[in-house]
Amino acid sequence: MKTIHTNLAPAAIGPYSQGILVNNLFYSSGQIPLQADGTMVAGDVKDQTRQVFQNLEAVLAAAGAAFETVVKTTVFIANMDDFAVVNEVYGEFFSAHKPARSCVEVSKLPKNALVEIEVVALVK
Repeated sequence: MKTIHTNLAPAAIGPYSQGILVNNLFYSSGQIPLQADGTMVAGDVKDQTRQVFQNLEAVLAAAGAAFETVVKTTVFIANMDDFAVVNEVYGEFFSAHKPARSCVEVSKLPKNALVEIEVVALVK
């Protein structure tokens, strides 16, 4: 088991890591729309979702994985009415490759984020 960390994504805001690599599987922690310096992205759910994907791209790369190797995602959104907008941005990153996915509405996310996403990916 190996802990994954990159300075290109925000540091964990609690007692957890950005991700864990076990054999050839990478498990990310949920990424919220914090920039690498720890500041929250200003803007709507579309802007926040893009930042989440930038964070995921950074932790995936640090683990030796990429969006093309993601096998499962879990999307947490604060308002299911934002599903179409989140889905639009999601489709920019998963167009040809479509991993399995769950999407749930939650009552509140850390730092009042509008979206959080976690992934499981294969590492070659």
